[in-house]
Formats: sequence, structure tokens, C-alpha cells
Amino acid sequence: MADEAEKEAETKETVVSEETKATSAVDEEEPTLDEKLEALQKKYDELEDRYYRSEAEMANMTKRFKKEQEQLLKYEGQALARDILPVIDNLNRALETEVDDAGSKQLKQGIEIVARDLEKALTSNDIVKIASLGETFDPTKHQAVKTVEVTEGQEPETIVQVLQEGYMLKDRVLRPAMVVVAQ
Repeated sequence: MADEAEKEAETKETVVSEETKATSAVDEEEPTLDEKLEALQKKYDELEDRYYRSEAEMANMTKRFKKEQEQLLKYEGQALARDILPVIDNLNRALETEVDDAGSKQLKQGIEIVARDLEKALTSNDIVKIASLGETFDPTKHQAVKTVEVTEGQEPETIVQVLQEGYMLKDRVLRPAMVVVAQ
């Protein structure tokens, strides 16, 4: 019986030892409450960071979109204005011709009215002529077609003749003025 008691005691010790090992293994595998909280806090911080980055990206996209829309609206009609400029040139050439008879004078008056109305329409839409004659040459607004010697009373780099008017839409050059520059 002593052997049986010993065996039973050993069995109990083995069972208790195995339970202790199992409990400690479970403890090692299962994180503590603090570890769980720390992991959740880390995940929350990552998600919050992603959220704020997404919000900032959306705000930047909205700003960029509004700026692009403003630019489009600011320069709307640019293509139409460019297409009308040759018409203005032709009207001005027609006005430069000398007429003698009454019928031609009436026709010229009609062309003057059309040219004046067209200039008024362009001006009301922020399309203006580039000031050129007598001005200092500016390569961003003028295109030098020819140069001539500086005569007495002229400054170098001064525009002495305008061959074709230039036009601007707000702050953008639609067409540079073709000019003759004294050098």
C-alpha cells in the first residue's frame, strides 16, 4: 500500500506540475491586459494618423481644384480672343485706306463703328492693347521684327514703330506686339 500511496502522490505531483506548466504556458501565450491596451492604443494612433493624413490630402485636393477652376474662369474666352485679333487687324487696315467718293466714305464710317464696338467689347472683357510706341522694349510683351539706328532724341531699346498691335488678357499675353526697335 505504501507503494500505491507513493504512486498516487507522484501522480498528483505530475498532474499539478502539468497544470502549472499549462497555466504558465497559457499565461505566456495570452497577453496581459496592459499589453492588450498598449497594442490597441498603438493601432488607434496609426488609424488616427491615417485619418488626419487623408483629411489633409482631401483639403489639398479641394484647394488645388478650386485654384484650377479659378484659372480656367480667369482666362476663359482666350481662344475666342485670339481668333478675333486678325479680324481687328483687318478692320484697322481697312480704316487706313484713303477714300474719295461718298459711297466709300460711308462704308469706311460703318467699318469705324464696327471696329470701335469690337474694341469696346474686348476692353470690357479685360482684353487690352499692349502699349508699345515710344515704350522701352520688353521681350515678354513685344517681338522685335526689325532694328534701326538710334536717331537724335531717341533712347536705345525704344520702340519706334508698331507693325502689329499686341494684346493681353488680364495679365497674360495673347499676342506680342510686332515692333521696330531703335538700337
